[in-house]
Amino acid sequence: MNEASGPVPMSPSSGSPLEFELASGRLHAERFGGKVGLPVICIPGLSANLRGFDFIAERIAGEARPVVTLDLRGRGRSEVTESGTYGWVSHARDVLGVADALGTTHFAVIGQSMGAFVAMEIARLAPERLSAAVLIDACGEPDPAAVPLIRAAVERLGTVYPSLEAYLALAQRLGTIRPWSPYWERYFGYELVPVDGGVRARSDRDAVLEDATYGEEHDPRALWRYLTMPVLLLRATQPLVEGAGFIVPPAERDDFLARTPSARLVEIDANHYGINTHPVASQAIAGFLG
Repeated sequence: MNEASGPVPMSPSSGSPLEFELASGRLHAERFGGKVGLPVICIPGLSANLRGFDFIAERIAGEARPVVTLDLRGRGRSEVTESGTYGWVSHARDVLGVADALGTTHFAVIGQSMGAFVAMEIARLAPERLSAAVLIDACGEPDPAAVPLIRAAVERLGTVYPSLEAYLALAQRLGTIRPWSPYWERYFGYELVPVDGGVRARSDRDAVLEDATYGEEHDPRALWRYLTMPVLLLRATQPLVEGAGFIVPPAERDDFLARTPSARLVEIDANHYGINTHPVASQAIAGFLG
């Protein structure tokens, strides 16, 4: 593990950059808070980057609670590896590798969207190492109406946009990210890199598509039985956009809670993206981790 260097685009976060050299590839990360205590490792969603956890990490980290946010392989500033190296299990092994590099046998995880499924895979692979798991707006199958919007987030990868400002304007017009805030400007500023003709996302389209295909072929509900540690499910009560359905439909929520005795629920008045910057979400996580 080495301290990374280099400026962070847009306004910087309060995290310290880290690099993890794993057998599977290099992972970029940031650490918030101190270096002692039980770490909390944050796992982003399908096409997301570590900046999506800035709001939460800045509010729950402390001197005795380090919070480490990750770019999964193929995203952000982490290494793009060859085809066939992705999937929830591979990312789960990466997170365990990060915990090993941090020198800890026990840790908590916060997984958002696909990151929640990676968290559940960690529970299957090494339940004795997880002290707690927070699942942010994902636990099973989404409403079918939400799937096209998830795919649209993937389709933006590889596309060249005229400028950062043009991309930010487009992201605001789509209406999926609400409320808009400087945290989202920071998120996209981190994600986009200059190329001929404008800017494009850092994240690799093929890597994200491989994970999307993996998700279509695997049922996350098969992992619920491995969640024997304390679990907090944060559910967004607003659809992605009007009429688009929920990432955690009410029926899926109820089934998850009925079949996962260790889980508790907090519902947040936000959508799938806004939940990450909602103060009630960070307060609920802080209280849960205790």
